[in-house]
Amino acid sequence: MNADALQRKLGYRFNNSDLLRLALIHRSFGSEHNERLEFLGDSVVNCVIAQALYKKFPELPEGELSRLRASLVSESSLAAVAKRIDLGAMLSLGEGELKSGGANRSSILADALEAVFGATLTDGGFNAAQQCVLHVFNAPLEAIDPATTGKDAKTQLQELIQGKHLPLPCYSVTAIHGEAHDQRFEVECVIAPLNICCHGSGSSRRRAEQEAARLAYEQAIRP
Repeated sequence: MNADALQRKLGYRFNNSDLLRLALIHRSFGSEHNERLEFLGDSVVNCVIAQALYKKFPELPEGELSRLRASLVSESSLAAVAKRIDLGAMLSLGEGELKSGGANRSSILADALEAVFGATLTDGGFNAAQQCVLHVFNAPLEAIDPATTGKDAKTQLQELIQGKHLPLPCYSVTAIHGEAHDQRFEVECVIAPLNICCHGSGSSRRRAEQEAARLAYEQAIRP
């Protein structure tokens, strides 16, 4: 992918192409890098997403809006957006980062996307940056659901079960594998009134419970 293709995906064409180039330089590449632009972009994306959510959900209180914003501007969410526009293919990385797969690392992708927003702000002002953020976040903003976004699987399952006026799910560890420094937990999640019994595994009990809860939730919402 070239710079023209990236700008089409961003929905913005730079007047100063050097700013876009700088936004795509990781600090491992050299002394000139994107961290100052990332600083700007972090503020921009938080502001734009906050305003978009404020308009989209006029009934939600501040705490709920904050939860939704945190979900949308999290590292994983930013990285997913960056991957959607193939930003990793345009990054300038040092040899070590290239060999270790830095172009696909969530932290690097998220920081680079913020730097691009910072570059857009510097190049075209706030309105340009706002339109760029809204353009690339269009799908996540359309899909966001206040009922589930930002809630982990156990919380979603608990709220679903409470809504049905049923006893809470029962979690139990069924097995622990491996040495103390490298264990793997097997957990069972049972919802007896719904005849649901799901198993999850993970490197901690909490992760295993979350996996089991996710599978149980998927079963519980099936028609």
